[in-house]
Amino acid sequence: MPAARRALSPTSTSPQLDAEVLLAHVTGLSRARLLARRDDPLSDEDAAQFRALIERRLLGEPVAYLTGHKEFYGLDMVVTHDVLVPRPETESIVEACLEALPKGEIRQLADIGTGSGAILVAVLANRPYVRGYGTEISLEALAVAQENCRRHEVEDRTVLLLGDLLQPLPSAVHVIAANLPYVPPGEAAPDVAVWEPQAAVFGGGADGADTIRRFLKEAPLFLLPGGTVVMETAHSQGTLVRELAQATFPGASVQVHKDLAGYDRIVVVKTK
Repeated sequence: MPAARRALSPTSTSPQLDAEVLLAHVTGLSRARLLARRDDPLSDEDAAQFRALIERRLLGEPVAYLTGHKEFYGLDMVVTHDVLVPRPETESIVEACLEALPKGEIRQLADIGTGSGAILVAVLANRPYVRGYGTEISLEALAVAQENCRRHEVEDRTVLLLGDLLQPLPSAVHVIAANLPYVPPGEAAPDVAVWEPQAAVFGGGADGADTIRRFLKEAPLFLLPGGTVVMETAHSQGTLVRELAQATFPGASVQVHKDLAGYDRIVVVKTK
């Protein structure tokens, strides 16, 4: 473990955590049990697998892709190279959706560009009377979302649809969530630009907001009266997206919320 931590230090911002997570993955032990048995020798097979994962991490490959899992909103999500790695700041979308979906009431949610299904699954896992749609242009990503719906026992309340943005939806819903590609050209972090699916990262246009613009043009057709739209944006796009949303939904309340890191990231539109 110390050698792995030292090896990862030049390329990782969390070398100790990365080493612990990868070793726990190899051994099948929890991190707590692993630390309690840190003096136990590794088998030759485990040692070889651990070294291979460390080498891949040194190249910048995200830990979630190496283990195939990522915790999101307290849930273990399956992750593959076909989907974005779920991030802590996106949990703010879940919080906003839960606020817009009262407990005990039958409502419908649409998660646009669902990817791994993390937002959809997290909301439905906390609102047992809500039914959800997930749309996605990638068939491979939909397969990951389906697996996460199954793992967390919400598949009976979920319909996954292949297609662009809101077009696959059969009807209007109460809440629309969207974590769409929004990164401007050349602004993605190196590990994101190299390892994560480009179609889910770069939003098009000089400001990265072209996909959000297309989404907002469609959104009024698929939102029930009094419904809510929740979007994640780049921290530099809050004002822009707020203005676009105000033009799309005249008279609606449009607020920009800070994410867990304190950045203006989540745009919430509450219609009348």
